[in-house]
Amino acid sequence: MRRIYDPATQEDGIRVLVDRLWPRGMSKSRAEIDAWCRDISPSPALRRWYAHDPQRFTEFRRRYRHELTTGEQADALHHLAELAEGRTLTLLTATKDPATSGAAVLAELLEERVADAQARRSR
Repeated sequence: MRRIYDPATQEDGIRVLVDRLWPRGMSKSRAEIDAWCRDISPSPALRRWYAHDPQRFTEFRRRYRHELTTGEQADALHHLAELAEGRTLTLLTATKDPATSGAAVLAELLEERVADAQARRSR
């Protein structure tokens, strides 16, 4: 997980922007992304409620995880999980503090899915 404004590195692997809106001041060529997965971002209502208030992050995390269980967001999460299988996947966000962003929630969920898949294979 990184900010889209940070320079790309060789260690990034597949770079996926996970914000609904295109980052301000960022040209598409400078972004160096492999995919833009806007369907996975929190709903506009949830984003407005959260307003990147760190004191609301725990509740935001709970609500966003719930959103990711249905509809387009669930499909998009499944797609990201497939991209991450056996490869490095870097989630990109324009958020000033990625640790309290939707990208952090996604990273956590993807890590859980990868761990679950590995556990099933080792049985």
